[in-house]
Order: sequence, then structure tokens, then C-alpha cells
Amino acid sequence: MARNIGSRYTAHQILGRGSAGTVWLGEGPEGPVAIKLLREDLASDQELVGRFVQERTALLGLDHPRVVSVRDLVVDGNDLALVMDLVRGTDLRTRLDRERRLAPEAAVAIIADVADGLAAAHAAGVVHRDVKPENILLDMEGPLGPAGAHPALLTDFGVAKLIDTPGRTKATRIIGTPDYLAPEIVEGLPPRAAVDIYALATVLYELLAGFTPFGGGHPGAVLRRHVTETVVPLPGIPEELWQLIVQCLAKAPASRLRASELASRLRECLPLLAGLPPLDVDEPDDAEQPAQEPREEDPYPTGPTGTAPRRAAVPLVPGATPDSNRDTHTSMRVPAPDELAGGPLGTARAPRSAGARRPGSARHKAETVRKRRITLSVAAVLVAGALGVGGYLATAEDTAVPPPQDSKTSTQP
Repeated sequence: MARNIGSRYTAHQILGRGSAGTVWLGEGPEGPVAIKLLREDLASDQELVGRFVQERTALLGLDHPRVVSVRDLVVDGNDLALVMDLVRGTDLRTRLDRERRLAPEAAVAIIADVADGLAAAHAAGVVHRDVKPENILLDMEGPLGPAGAHPALLTDFGVAKLIDTPGRTKATRIIGTPDYLAPEIVEGLPPRAAVDIYALATVLYELLAGFTPFGGGHPGAVLRRHVTETVVPLPGIPEELWQLIVQCLAKAPASRLRASELASRLRECLPLLAGLPPLDVDEPDDAEQPAQEPREEDPYPTGPTGTAPRRAAVPLVPGATPDSNRDTHTSMRVPAPDELAGGPLGTARAPRSAGARRPGSARHKAETVRKRRITLSVAAVLVAGALGVGGYLATAEDTAVPPPQDSKTSTQP
């Protein structure tokens, strides 16, 4: 059912839903548009509405071929909406779900496009704060690039910042998606341009490996890994590309490249990647676990098809539904210092030898429990044997014949 958005736009069909609101296919004075209609509780927040109006100039001024432009911001009664260009295509998450991994040349071409868009945004003083495959759109009508890659555009600029108002997001909460959060955000520092570079390098790693470098399991564990672990190397890619990824995943924001530098150096790597097939990489134990029947008390059940839950789509709150592919902003509690305490910085989940289990994984825990039970059983047998021998000796002492008395011993005083 169609609905009017302000006086200039009409929303016709829902394209996707997320935690921040709903994306509609709409129509405006200049033709088809995408309309992100924010939730009613957000629209009723006067502080957010004020922030919305303040950000209008910055968001409307962000114009780049690799950015989904915001055409208008609408405040009308209970409606709070961003009107954006309509991209004829799909998002990177959908392609990743279908193909699992991309050929290195295609992956690098896509990330270079997004880095171009970030460079323009950062130059205008805008930080995205939620770079992830769901927010990267592939234009199916654009010219094909290296390895047949469709042009990539970054969308949802400003949404995370609009929602992250002081009254709504307290000091103990952060905005973002666990797998792509830079360490400084986890530690409570203000987000700057370097957080987008970290997230984009995480996306590149995911396109190559099929999983994110620090993802898997409970969001609290994911956040801790961002702060305490180093990235595990990917075999089969040129050293130049790997060094770029490592530099952009540096814990210190100042060590990362700027977006323009990243785009340029990624394109320099493209000739080295021509013809390389997708990598053959073993996923960590978290992703290798066999599916189990979901239990009613299990806050993180397997998917409906029996497959393990997808990385980066783990709900923080038990019973919550992961957000749709158009908007997965998640508000999370910053872990306390003791929760972040893990191994010393610099430790990583190194490649395992055949048959070895990664400490902390489900199979490692099961194997540990099995060994413990065997140890306890053996100990019980030994204790039982010892008690049996002790009982036999005690009985033997009670029934023994007393020795004869010495006939020379006198009983007289």
C-alpha cells in the first residue's frame, strides 16, 4: 500500500527492514528513489530530529560516484526519512552469501571502489561508522570492472551518527556491528576516519577468506578479539596485498592508511591478482561446528535450515532477530575491562595442526570434558582398589591369632 512521505515523495513497496527502520521503493519529482523511513520511536525523539536537521547540509553535500547520494531529508509529523538514489542491483552481503568467497581480483576491485567513496566522505568531514557488506551496493547496470566486478557504492551514510545521540546512546553503549568494529570504538574512544578503514579492511578479509578475522561466537568474545588478537595470515595472496590488510587492521588508528592511499595501493595490486581463483581457506572451529537442534533456552540457535549461524549476524540480545540486509546497526554494551582481558596483545588464533582443536571451541571443550571424565573414572578405580586393599588388611589384623606369651614372664609384682 502506497503512503506519502512529506509532500514530494510516495513510498510504494518495502525493500528491506532493519533495526533503524524500513527501506521503501519510492517515487519523487525526479523519478524512482529509495526511502529509508526511520522507526516511529526515533522520529518522536526531538533531540534526534534536531541532529537530523543539523546533518542535512553535510549529507546532501556528499556527492561522489561511489556513494549512494542522499537527495533529501524529510521531517513530517511522525515521519523521519532519508531519500536516497535508487541503485539497481544487490548488496555485497547477498553476493557473499551466494558465492562464499570472491576471486581476489574482484574483491580488491570492489574494496577500491568503496575506498574512493570513503575518501570523498572523509574529505568532507563525514565518517560512516558502519562499513560492512550490507551497506555496500553493487550496481548491476554499471560497467564491469576487473574480474567482472560490478561498480560498488557505499550507502547509509549518516544513519549511525543520527541514531547515536547522547540521550539515546549512553557512555556504556556503542553503535556498529561486532565483526567490523575498530578496537578504539570497543575501548570507548570517539570514532574518526580510521574506524572506516579498519572496517573496510575487515570486509576485504571476509571477501577473500569467507569469514571475518575476529568474528564467531558471542559478540563479547568478538569485541575482545578486536582488542587483544592479531589477524591470522591468508595463504595464496601476494605479500603486497597482505601487508595492506595488516596495516589497515592495525590496533593503533594512526598506523592505518588513509582512504585515498588505500584505494590507490589496492589498484596497484590488481595486476598481481589477475586469474587467481578464490582462496581455499579452512574456517575457524566456530564456523566448522556441526549444526544442532536449537534448544528453547539457547540464545544463539542455529539457522532454520540447520546451518550454523552466519558470522556478523549474531544477535546481542537472546531472542532477538538479526537485522535485514539493508540495515544491521546494532546497539551494544561496551565490555568491562575484565571481559576484555584475554591473551596478551599479539596472540592470534594461529593455524592448527591436523586433528588439533582451538582452545575455547565447542569441540575442544567436549574433548576436554571427555578426557576429564576418563581421568576421574581411572582415579575412582584406583581409589576403590586402594580402599579394598586397606579393608582386607584391616580385617586380616582383626582375625589374626595373638602370639603366645613368653613362659618366663612373671605376672607377679
